[in-house]
Amino acid sequence: MPFTIIGYPGDRRVTLFADACRAAGLAEPHVIGWPSVLRGSFALPAGVPVRIDSPGEDPVVDAMLRGAVAPSSVGGGARWYSGFVAGLRRIEAAARSADAPLLNSPSEIAVMFDKRLCHSRLRAAGVPVPPALSGVSDYASLRARMEEAGEQRVFVKPAHGSSASGVIALEVAPARGPGARGSARIKAVTSAARRPDGFHNSLRVRTYRTEAEVAELVDALGPDGLHVERWMPKAALDGRVLDLRVVVVAGVPTHAVVRTSTVPMTNLHLGGLRGDLAAVRDALGEDGWREALDVCARAAACFPGSLMVGVDLLVGIGWKRFAVGEVNAFGDLLPGLPGLPDGPAAGADTYTAQVMAAMSALPGAARVPSETLGAAWTTPGVACAI
Repeated sequence: MPFTIIGYPGDRRVTLFADACRAAGLAEPHVIGWPSVLRGSFALPAGVPVRIDSPGEDPVVDAMLRGAVAPSSVGGGARWYSGFVAGLRRIEAAARSADAPLLNSPSEIAVMFDKRLCHSRLRAAGVPVPPALSGVSDYASLRARMEEAGEQRVFVKPAHGSSASGVIALEVAPARGPGARGSARIKAVTSAARRPDGFHNSLRVRTYRTEAEVAELVDALGPDGLHVERWMPKAALDGRVLDLRVVVVAGVPTHAVVRTSTVPMTNLHLGGLRGDLAAVRDALGEDGWREALDVCARAAACFPGSLMVGVDLLVGIGWKRFAVGEVNAFGDLLPGLPGLPDGPAAGADTYTAQVMAAMSALPGAARVPSETLGAAWTTPGVACAI
């Protein structure tokens, strides 16, 4: 049984999934590049399961989706998203014509790439999420909504951004001292660096402390759409705040990594470090750990047509509260991370776990995954056969 992968040929995501296929004794996957999808010049093999993967860092795709906007720019997300969704619709139509099962749903991917839609879907399903502020389109409306809601600390996120692009951890407090009436103290932590041609992503997190700087950044992001959430103070270990990336395969949490940082963003490319999962489990206790995984499974259940999702789980101060920050359609790039030892993919990496689950689920692929699928592929050490 072969697979078709839509992705960036040569990218680690494609390579690692292909490695997992070969290790399982399957044929080499057929790879279709995203440029062909965006041009509409592709066809899917009849009946062959399709895995939709990230466009990755393909400069050709980025140029096709963003136009003249520089790849490092924090802007252009709305145009990128529009073109990406059009490509997803082409994939869905091609899969229907070829009767090719989809391992992940194009429509669900589109929801996960819009933070507003994703947050709304999770909240409607009763999954804990940070409260959001609606109706924010620029700095003026942001400050007005914060004042109305009594919020002094929020996360401002571009609706379609990824990898913390343009994300702002914002604190606003009344100024103190003589002559301070009517002014406020501002602190905005972000990876967006100001350049003569606008704001660009940087690997260095920086702090802006003047209202003019923060207003300029928020107003630059506003036209692409904004999602604003209450800042949930995170639990910490050894002086570093943390959250969890939990990979859920076929409805079952299979992998988890702790991300720690000295700044509000825990992304590893921004200086975050992998933390000690055993220490986190000890701090949570077994009941807390089970609740954490249950929240992730409930978040994944909001996307039943996706064999895999990556859930960003926020753990509150005191280790008693959880909230889902985001759900990632392509959140499985965790090379070498073994499955949870007491889970269905013990010892297997994220891609091997998905191949095992897909082999068990087919035919039907994305229509089949559920938490009941676990028993078909969960027994460690038992080889799967087609």
